[in-house]
Amino acid sequence: MRRTYWGYIFILPWVLLYAAFGLYPFVLSFYLTFFDYSFVAPQNRAFVGFGNWAQGLLDPLFWRSLFNIIYNQTIFIFLKNGLGLLTAALVFRVRHGGGFFRTVFFMPVLTSTIVLTTIFGYLASPTGPIQSLLVNLGLLSEPVFWTFSTWLPMPVLAIMNSWKRFGISFVILLAGLYSIDPQTYEAAAIDGASGWQQFRFISLPQLGSQIFFLLVIDVINGLQMFTEVFAMFGVSGGANHQALTPVLYIYDNAFSRANIGYASTLGLLLALVIALLTVLQFRFGKEE
Repeated sequence: MRRTYWGYIFILPWVLLYAAFGLYPFVLSFYLTFFDYSFVAPQNRAFVGFGNWAQGLLDPLFWRSLFNIIYNQTIFIFLKNGLGLLTAALVFRVRHGGGFFRTVFFMPVLTSTIVLTTIFGYLASPTGPIQSLLVNLGLLSEPVFWTFSTWLPMPVLAIMNSWKRFGISFVILLAGLYSIDPQTYEAAAIDGASGWQQFRFISLPQLGSQIFFLLVIDVINGLQMFTEVFAMFGVSGGANHQALTPVLYIYDNAFSRANIGYASTLGLLLALVIALLTVLQFRFGKEE
């Protein structure tokens, strides 16, 4: 303790902040799961035991929201990382102006989510230019009111988020490509390997760590999607809950219905789902 005295002094601010804004809220949330508690009338708090947990496990809307977000993220992860890998591979081959392309491809990441959803909502609307173009090309027989559809909102949101966030995958994968020894490519070229063969047998295998990292982070962040759906569909996630996400449902219970005890339970159930999926990824995705 005497040898590391100053080390403990320097980490103390972080420990205090974490205890106040991380550990204490977590413990309080777990405590509130055993109560029917509303911040509107805290004096009427009633102990319900495991009632909130039983209700959450049997809540069809909660499981519907989980299905919605998994449906969305399956499309989003494929598009985002596929586009990021493609642009990284192209920029890696660029000899001049690489800094310009890195800036351009990363710019959507810096765009405000609210601004993006407002613009995209207009572009993809039945009277917007995207659907007008598809109708003129004969790919659509008539404009589609996709926000009222049962299955279209999540794929459309996945496309929008892929455009906004593919720059993160692009930067990480490009850094991974630059870390590969150039002599490996030179040796493969001398042996007659084509550009595609070099990418398939050299680049992709050595990008395993970066791809694994992106998949883990995408699953953790994706299951917490909130702003895009809230801005476009409101707190209910659409008329038929077709765009409802777990965090949106938690928000609805906490602040629209003032049911903090049940919202805390749903939050911890979501945390358990995220933890389980993360553990499975580490178990089966990468053995090193």
